[in-house]
Amino acid sequence: MFRIVSKSVLNPSVVRMEIKAPFTAAKALPGQFVIYRIDEQGERVPLTIADYDREKGTITLIFQIVGVSTIRLSKLEVGDRLLDLAGPLGMPTKIPEGAKRVCVIGGGVGCAIAYPQAKKLFHDGLEVDVIAGFRNKDIVILEDEFRANSSNLFICTDDGSYGRKGFVTDMLKERIESGVQYDCVIAIGPIPMMKFVSKLTKEYGIKTIVSLNPVMVDGTGMCGGCRVTVGGKIRYACVEGPDFDGHEVDFDELMYRNGVFREREADCRMIAQADSKEGK
Repeated sequence: MFRIVSKSVLNPSVVRMEIKAPFTAAKALPGQFVIYRIDEQGERVPLTIADYDREKGTITLIFQIVGVSTIRLSKLEVGDRLLDLAGPLGMPTKIPEGAKRVCVIGGGVGCAIAYPQAKKLFHDGLEVDVIAGFRNKDIVILEDEFRANSSNLFICTDDGSYGRKGFVTDMLKERIESGVQYDCVIAIGPIPMMKFVSKLTKEYGIKTIVSLNPVMVDGTGMCGGCRVTVGGKIRYACVEGPDFDGHEVDFDELMYRNGVFREREADCRMIAQADSKEGK
């Protein structure tokens, strides 16, 4: 059983939880994830490790409340326990050898996954620019954390209510064309965002790493649900990823596959929300 040791609400739909998981915390690295299960009836849900503390033996998960299992997880409080938490799973992020300056880009709740990347690279002595994009000011998360773990932080909002108005690609292009030379770009967030960041960086020949989020069940490569096409070949995100070369990912296929269960997920979410209101 894995005990929740702290919980905070980052915005109305995003929650941060610190969970006691000493064996996972001892080996976790940026880019890796866990699969949790609340109880014996719960589904297996993958979440990227947002942070870890080896001394305390804890990991931090930051998640968006979007489906049945994340609704249920958000209802748990400090002292409650998860039945299962498997990990760390997947491959840690690897940047090009000798890289000195990187740009870490996060979109929305994807910033929770981008944060450990920026933190480690910054503390490894690299120059790290962070570009964080959100729809509006009300859903901005981890600003203080990014500012403390980067050389430069640029916040963009779609509506201009905070930071710079525009998309992360606008800010990235401006930085590149101003003469900033990045050895690598790491982009994590909505699939369209990663797609267009990769399209932009390909024009400039900049190595780009993206973290993919396909449908995933077992986390060991056996079910095949997490398959993605990269460089014209089938790859399995749970064991070969979740990081891949953004210039080789078939993003259109990924978007299609991730939307296959959208109607079913919406139905289940409505039932879960109704049950929550009734106290079930």
